[in-house]
Amino acid sequence: MVADLKEALAELEREGKELIAAAEDTEALEGVRVDLLGRREGRLTSILRNLGKIDPKDRPKIGAEANRIKGILQEALEQRSAELEAERRIAEEGLDLTLAGRSRWRGARHPVTIVIDEICEVLSGLGFTRVRGPEAETEWHNFTALNTPLDHPAADMHDTFYLSPGILLRSHTSPVQIRTMQAAEPPIRVVAPGMVYRRDPFDASHAPAFEQIEGLAVDEGIDFIDLKATLAEFARRIFGPRAEVRFRPSFFPFTEPSAEVDVSCLICGGTGCSACKGTGWIEIMGAGMVDPAVFEAVGYDPERYTGFAFGMGPARIAMLRYRIPDIRLLYEADTRFLGQFS
Repeated sequence: MVADLKEALAELEREGKELIAAAEDTEALEGVRVDLLGRREGRLTSILRNLGKIDPKDRPKIGAEANRIKGILQEALEQRSAELEAERRIAEEGLDLTLAGRSRWRGARHPVTIVIDEICEVLSGLGFTRVRGPEAETEWHNFTALNTPLDHPAADMHDTFYLSPGILLRSHTSPVQIRTMQAAEPPIRVVAPGMVYRRDPFDASHAPAFEQIEGLAVDEGIDFIDLKATLAEFARRIFGPRAEVRFRPSFFPFTEPSAEVDVSCLICGGTGCSACKGTGWIEIMGAGMVDPAVFEAVGYDPERYTGFAFGMGPARIAMLRYRIPDIRLLYEADTRFLGQFS
């Protein structure tokens, strides 16, 4: 009798799984549930009615096996019910499950951030210390102390966003140089990265808000040869020994003499493209010897001290380093583009 009950339970498990899997709707599934596990006429109930006919010592084993099979069938019923509900929703709501699976996005450093860290590391090897300053500045720090009166045409070029009278979003990181000189005596060698804001058009090589890095060196006996040697070595370390560098005369109110520093376009190889405006060169920074008027503004003796300053946009350097043809790509949150730099 015990063997018969075990065989009946095994048969119930096998057939029950098949019937549950074959149920095509919730009504049919409910009929299967009643047939298998119904309290009055269910097949499991019918089998358990025979427990009284076997030896009492065998009843716990048969009862345990019956409970195991009941649990398996209940789980299968719940799973099939969920499947039928999902099928119903798909049919009613028109859900499309053919979309390809999406891989989990992994974060990465932005290419401009990578370049900023590399620039600061190179300049650190040349003796410069990394410093920072506020993005909201006074007109005195942003213009007047840098030998740029508010009525000077150069101030119009840097006209930016005012937060209140006399307070504006800085148009360059040069105010950090002023604050550094106010806080310390020479010798000074600092590099100042940070966001700046200007009324520039948003095109292939310009943006109205961007990162800028400026450097300052002040000591006794510094001359233009030191400036050219420093920037030439910087360019070789950043762009490689094949990169060509040229200095063009220019004007900045806070440096005299001043120069624009260009690097041969690594995107087109010097043949001309949209990034270099067809010239084969990309301007990476402005530089020059610190104007004596700036030293006077911070209380330095211009007869004793000399120095040089330079400023660059790391976004343009990132374009050169990674052959990016349009600066606007750096401002898009497209993970397909940013994922290249992980």
